[in-house]
Amino acid sequence: MSAEATNPGNPAAPPQAAPPDLVDASHRKRGRPRLELRGLRRIGRAALLGPAPRDGLPDALEHVAKVHRAHHPDADLDTLSRAYALAESSHRGQLRKSGEPYITHPLAVTLILAELGAETTTLTASLLHDTVEDTDVTLDQVGREFGKEVCYLVDGVTKLEKVDYGAAAEPETFRKMLVATGNDVRVMSIKLADRLHNMRTLGVMRPEKQARIAKVTRDVLIPLAERLGVQALKSELEDLVFAILHPEEYATTRTLVLEHAARPDPLAAIAERVRAVLGEADIDAEVLIRPRHFVSVHRVRLARGTVTGADLGRLLVLVAEDADCYAVLGELHTCFTPVVSEFKDFIATPKFNLYQSLHTAVTGEGGAIAETLIRTHQMHRVAEAGVIALGNPYAPADGADTSGAERAAAEGSADDEGERVDPTQPGWLCRLLEWQRATPDPDTFWTSLRADLAQDREITVFCAAGGFDDESGAAEPDAAGTGTAVTGTVGLPAGASCVDAAYALYGEGAHHCIGARVNGRLATLSTVLCDGDSLHLLMAADSAADSAAGPSPDWLDHARTPAARLAISRWLAAHPGAETAPAGAADAGAAGAFQPCAAPGAAAAPRHPGPNAAGLSTDLPDATVRLAGCCTPVPPDTVTGFAVRGGFVTVHRALCPVVARMAAAGRQPVGARWHGPGDGAQGCRVTLLAEAFTRPHLLADLTEAIAAEGAAVVAAAVEPPREQRVRHTYTLHLPDAAKLPSLMRAMRQVPGVFDVLRAGRAQSTVAARS
Repeated sequence: MSAEATNPGNPAAPPQAAPPDLVDASHRKRGRPRLELRGLRRIGRAALLGPAPRDGLPDALEHVAKVHRAHHPDADLDTLSRAYALAESSHRGQLRKSGEPYITHPLAVTLILAELGAETTTLTASLLHDTVEDTDVTLDQVGREFGKEVCYLVDGVTKLEKVDYGAAAEPETFRKMLVATGNDVRVMSIKLADRLHNMRTLGVMRPEKQARIAKVTRDVLIPLAERLGVQALKSELEDLVFAILHPEEYATTRTLVLEHAARPDPLAAIAERVRAVLGEADIDAEVLIRPRHFVSVHRVRLARGTVTGADLGRLLVLVAEDADCYAVLGELHTCFTPVVSEFKDFIATPKFNLYQSLHTAVTGEGGAIAETLIRTHQMHRVAEAGVIALGNPYAPADGADTSGAERAAAEGSADDEGERVDPTQPGWLCRLLEWQRATPDPDTFWTSLRADLAQDREITVFCAAGGFDDESGAAEPDAAGTGTAVTGTVGLPAGASCVDAAYALYGEGAHHCIGARVNGRLATLSTVLCDGDSLHLLMAADSAADSAAGPSPDWLDHARTPAARLAISRWLAAHPGAETAPAGAADAGAAGAFQPCAAPGAAAAPRHPGPNAAGLSTDLPDATVRLAGCCTPVPPDTVTGFAVRGGFVTVHRALCPVVARMAAAGRQPVGARWHGPGDGAQGCRVTLLAEAFTRPHLLADLTEAIAAEGAAVVAAAVEPPREQRVRHTYTLHLPDAAKLPSLMRAMRQVPGVFDVLRAGRAQSTVAARS
């Protein structure tokens, strides 16, 4: 039995005051009917009287049927009537903790979905979603009476019993729902509506239980609603969670909204002028004022420090055709002063959750800035209801009865770009399904799921074609390691690195990745990718023969996705002696890895340097020496080495954290020392980070100082300023490594520069000054 149901003999907990103003406001702004308390009581009375005669709809189902027919005029209501009859009879005698008949809960869930335009099969399953869990009705009975699709949806949202799973019941239930959602996305639609109604009536629960349910809603279900594009449910869930977990901030925001509500709305005048402008241009458009929900107002207040009346809402312009959206945009930017930085085109480039709109902001006569959304009526339905607005996305053209599971097995192939053709199978869902299969432990799955969903947006990375890389001698294989390039796009959570992209593309084959090119430039695997970046991963050509090749423990610091972290952890557990990236990783030429190299334009060095090729000698004279990319040693740094598989000695700076970790693990160090004329006369490449206060001509002055020291700039990047500070990243070629200390001193002497550091993980623990 679900947490909301009680037996008639058990006294219900006294109802607690819920925040009705919050819920009412969130529904009022969307202009949809809401199941009010008096409606719940009416349904409750009708439920106690039992179903209506066979030739008519039950009284309690009339409102649901009316809303459903508004979206689907030809809907077959007989199925809904039969589902209600079964649900009412099976739940008869059960009460919610509020004291109402339990049937009011599936009715309310069904009404929520009907308001969003869900089709009849989804509504039938929502009426029955608690019958198998809380009553004697079986899945076989549901399947016989309502078909395989309804049976699959009911099974997908049915919780696992704590008697069987103990503390793992909740994570395993969500795992089960995710797997079911992978075959039929309507499973999660029903779960979201179910949680919304439970959150609306959570006031009857104990405070500690309210907080527990609210946290799971915040960490798991709200991100899932965002990814499925169901903004109507997401916004209300956010407000309800906000009121429970942050009551003081909620009260402050509520007071702020009420204070501004008593004043003239500055958006009303702008909206009226927009209507006049569009009317003069003969553009048929509906202009609405769309109030922000409470969490959105709270975020604006935190970001700007204050909130004006114009910040409490946005203008929403609805038109008929896509072309009309751009016509509206042209008129607004012609007749108003636009805020150029606020413009975004999500029609040409839709978000990963199906969302489409034009975003802009214009300034009114009094200086008020009105954020404006421009979309078609269909875009608006999708923006509100997400995948629910698709109706039944699994209905075959010939009308055959095919369940989501059967359709997925028959048609779940990927397109040429590696993404599902079906819009209900987005990349993020495919990734969740992939790594959950490799995570049998419930605690690890639960932690990884929350971490993955915590990424609040997704980026798209373009995977460039290519075979062997001319500079590194590395290949870009397909998943089978054949050497064929993977092309197309890959979706990743915001903040993902090249490591995450490698595992998303190649799976276990990513163990042999040795470098990357981002937007045509060599980059470290730790490089954080941005939306629209072009990525070319470099793979070890002899990875199949080199069983010792594998990821470095440092990769865990750069991996953001559970799939990457789990794969790396499994490999490291199976190879406890490994501590660096695969052979050849230091030779990929990635920015940030300090390594000896020829002058620009010279022939490429061999992939595997011979003994002492790094200008070093060790206590193992026959071993091949390579420099560690994590700390980028350079003369005259004190260095030490460690023997690794394949006859290599990897040399680190003595202060590198890896050295301490290896020593603590009992690894024996190998003595290493610089040698040769001048202890560093060899050419090298190094990446330096210059921290400075922003000022004009800073870039020119730093470049001049670098040139004066005889160093050549290979690549340069400037991060956006933050708090009047800016970071410059330079990849430089030095003809003599011994000149690095003087180069860093010269850069520090540039006015405004307060620090210059060597790139690498060691910079977080020690300022690598010479």
